[in-house]
Order: sequence, then C-alpha cells, then structure tokens
Amino acid sequence: MPKKRILIVEDDVDILRLLTLELQDAGYEVLPYESGMRGLSAIREAEPDLVVLDLGLPDLSGQEIARRIRRTGDTPIVILTAADELGTKVEMLNAGVDDYLAKPFHVEELVARINVQLRKRSLGATRKVGDMTIDPVRRQVFWGEDEVRLSPREYDLLAYLASQPGRVYSRKEIESNVWGENLPPSSNVVDVHIANIRGKLRDAGGYGVIRTVRGIGYALKS
Repeated sequence: MPKKRILIVEDDVDILRLLTLELQDAGYEVLPYESGMRGLSAIREAEPDLVVLDLGLPDLSGQEIARRIRRTGDTPIVILTAADELGTKVEMLNAGVDDYLAKPFHVEELVARINVQLRKRSLGATRKVGDMTIDPVRRQVFWGEDEVRLSPREYDLLAYLASQPGRVYSRKEIESNVWGENLPPSSNVVDVHIANIRGKLRDAGGYGVIRTVRGIGYALKS
C-alpha cells in the first residue's frame, strides 16, 4: 500500500522544513513547496491525498489556490495561517476548505487534524485489504464471502487501522481517533477490543491480520 501523499505550500522555510520532517515521521510522503504557483502546478500533476496550505503566500494567495482546487476536485485542504480573524476563517470554510489551524500551532495537532481528514475520506469508499473487505456505508466487514460481525467500536477501530495498512498506530493515537479522548494509563480497553477483533477475524479464517508492535501499538498487515 503506497503512502498517503501530503502536499504543503508554505513560504516560511523553517516551518516548511519542520512540517516535512514531522509528516515524514508520521508515515506520509511529503511534497513541500515555498511558492504558491509551483505548489498549484504540483497539485494538478501529483494528485496529493491532502493539501496543507498557507494563506499568506507572496506570489499567489492561499485563498485563490483553495478556490482553484475546489473548482476541479475535492482534495482535502487544511489551512495553516497567521490570519486568525473570524471573517477569514468563515470565508475559507464556506469556500470549501476542510479545516483551519492558526499560527502559532502545535505540530502534533496539525498531524492529528490531517489524520482525521484522511480517515474521513478513506471511510467514504469500500476498502479491500488482502481477503478482508470493509464497507463504510453499511459498516460491515467481510473476510472473503463471510461477514465478520463487529460491535460499533470494534468496527471503528478496525477501519481506523485499515486507513493506512502497515502503519503502526500508537495506543494514544487509537484512543484519540477512535474513542475521541485519551483514556487513563491503566486502561486496557484498546487491548481488549483488539483481542475481540482478532478472535472474530480468526473465526472467519483470518489469522495474524493485526500485528502487535511491543511498546508502541498495533498495525494492520498490508
């Protein structure tokens, strides 16, 4: 499974370098651009999975880039900018951007917001991983021709792991994106749900589908 491709348009070289390194560490392929014009051309050619876009670009405004993207496609757009005025935020959201984060920002929050947008997008289409098929419309999972009956939370957890097969997700990431909160350190709720999913997949003929990375978290085998 190829890595998700994130294209960044940001004229602050230090921020651009930081975001590139952090997103690469998070498992993404990153295409960084300082120029609005070059970034727009690359968006058309590279067909990224998501665009991180600064508004205050010197050659072509981020607002105009976002509008041009929306004229031809639905690529998720996350705005990253020092312009935190309510009017600008409302204007951009009405123009079709998917999220808006003001500077200064925490890189961890940006990565989390990117993960959420890509997860929303991936949940909109049937996904096949090996012999397993995930149908997001009916919220059903099949191993071959047999349905694997999961609880709502088990389905959400498996679908989250399937959003990037092969990538290792930490317990904290799973808690934040599946439960919507960080659970107490002593909680074993993630491990219990993983065990339940493994058992149900195994009963359907799926062995070793979820991999445990000791001390880190879990990954769906690609």
